[in-house]
Amino acid sequence: MPTTFITGGTVVSATGRGAADILVDGERIAALLEPGSTVLGTDLARTADTVIDATGKYVVPGGIDAHTHMSMPFGGTTASDDFESGTRAAAWGGTTTIIDFAVQKFGERLQDCLATWHQMAAGQCAIDYGFHQIVGDVNDASLSALRELPAEGITSYKLFMAYPGVFYSDDAQILRAMQIGASTGLMTMMHAENGPAIDVLVGQLLEQGKTDPYYHGIARAWQLEEEATHRAIMLADLTGAPLYVVHVSAKQAVAQVASARDRGRNVFGETCPQYLYLSLEEQLGAPGFEGAKWVCSTPLRSRAERHQDHMWQALRTNDIQMVATDHCPFCMKGQKDMGVGDFSKIPNGIGSVEHRMDLMYQGVVEGRITLERWVEITSTTPARMFGLYGRKGVLAPGADADVVIYDPDGHTSIGLGKAHHMNMDHSAWEGFEIDGHVDTVLSRGKVVVDAGEYIGRKGDGRFVRRDPCQYLI
Repeated sequence: MPTTFITGGTVVSATGRGAADILVDGERIAALLEPGSTVLGTDLARTADTVIDATGKYVVPGGIDAHTHMSMPFGGTTASDDFESGTRAAAWGGTTTIIDFAVQKFGERLQDCLATWHQMAAGQCAIDYGFHQIVGDVNDASLSALRELPAEGITSYKLFMAYPGVFYSDDAQILRAMQIGASTGLMTMMHAENGPAIDVLVGQLLEQGKTDPYYHGIARAWQLEEEATHRAIMLADLTGAPLYVVHVSAKQAVAQVASARDRGRNVFGETCPQYLYLSLEEQLGAPGFEGAKWVCSTPLRSRAERHQDHMWQALRTNDIQMVATDHCPFCMKGQKDMGVGDFSKIPNGIGSVEHRMDLMYQGVVEGRITLERWVEITSTTPARMFGLYGRKGVLAPGADADVVIYDPDGHTSIGLGKAHHMNMDHSAWEGFEIDGHVDTVLSRGKVVVDAGEYIGRKGDGRFVRRDPCQYLI
């Protein structure tokens, strides 16, 4: 097998950093070596098939984005990134594994939906991928199918307390599904917002002529996120099911997660870059229809109420365990503009899969998190949480050679025509400047991005079967 020798860099893990060289043999890491070491008297810098000089740079495990939606049908349209374009953009940004969602809607057979997602992704992905299962129709047949998921290498499923008539599950359905989760070890993922109450507020706002994108955030008030988060936690507490709350955006919802964890419950929280950097006032409240670019659910929160500062704090204290993107992009023309004159018709989603690693590294630069915590929340914890650790999320002998070489002295300008390879006609991160740069990306030992050039191809990525989730994080 071809060998690659990465030399001169600072290897960073979730627990520390230090100078080390890495030997890659084929698709896996063969050894971590002290700088200047030889193997059986062999100078690897001279004999390896490929030598990568990482002097002055960080060498970190490839990012794992555990929440993406490629080709997702939603709101009368379909996410603009498919598995080919979305995973290629992810690779550009240092993400080497995604976990996407196979979608079951009401009236559909769960097994058929999973098969459809396998067909869409197979042979298309630039990087490795796995699946969670969305259950949009909780019934006897779906519950029976849930029990079969671990044998398929899928160890998590998602329910929605939002979107009545589309994905919504009521409390009785959630209870039944969580009972299956508790008995099988499946992780229950929850979109926690009070959907029926939101629908009432949406109708009232539209009747008052309040139709701009800003009112998307008003209708999805933080109280409805906190209430649903608490309700999900109580149902998980009753059933004994492990619970993972997706895209937490409100500081009050964080408090509910933290309280449950303080009581020793297996409850976890995920946030996204948009809830750390963007706001109700500045983005959703942009003039005219411009705010539609940032319509997502849960919504952006008020900067005046300091939700963003609290979210950073929660990442530091581990009240929130990891950062994903909820990547679900839609173009302004022909998609987002479906909601001109009615904010409730704007497809919900932001494109971020390319920028997560950079945006979170900027948190290191600004002193909000440590370098080690950056690796932990973007790679190591997602691997542990979702049954990939040992293969992914760590630079260690035997692990997949998913490696990112990151230049702290580099610079990344985000926006259309700059660092942007997602299939969108705008960037939600236009104008953001990052004091760092993804230089080289290896996916299972193959260089897919190097020196500003994409050299991977569709089909490089493989489906990864996941082990049971590791709850005590």
